[in-house]
Amino acid sequence: MFLQKQNGEIVVRNASAQAIHKAQVAFSGVAEEMGVYKEDDIQALVDEVRYGKER
Repeated sequence: MFLQKQNGEIVVRNASAQAIHKAQVAFSGVAEEMGVYKEDDIQALVDEVRYGKER
């Protein structure tokens, strides 16, 4: 993405990086609210969704 500032400066932005940043902001704190703190918690959550196993 190219943007031109009022002073004429051209700025190149990586749209993918910008999208990732927006997602990080949107999901900030969600893992903690769900009790997901480490890799084992993530795997347990995936197993719960995939196989119906309780964490």
